[in-house]
Amino acid sequence: MPVLARKPGALRNGAPFKDWVLPAAMERIRRKLSGSADGDRQMVKVLAAVLEDGLPTVEAACAEALCQGVHSADVILNILARRRDPGPPLTILTPDALKLRHAPLADCAKYDQLRSSG
Repeated sequence: MPVLARKPGALRNGAPFKDWVLPAAMERIRRKLSGSADGDRQMVKVLAAVLEDGLPTVEAACAEALCQGVHSADVILNILARRRDPGPPLTILTPDALKLRHAPLADCAKYDQLRSSG
């Protein structure tokens, strides 16, 4: 991956990657990206995500992107980020002993008194 990060064109022209077999959705993404100017760079971003998220998860994100009719690395990375998001925190119920008995009142006149006495 470090070599690909520095030279993404090696993905297209490098001998180790010529007959590289990728999962179906990732291969479709690779073919679609090959037509764009920065396709190699985008594919390297997708492949780098495998190190963090794992191959099955990245494959599923690629398949989801293809189902949505897009093939951008940014979209795939966004899908992966949404899957990593733990969601909203659980609601914690406040015990009766900790609830306010008297709601605080905003009294700006007290502030004005402090300002004028100085």
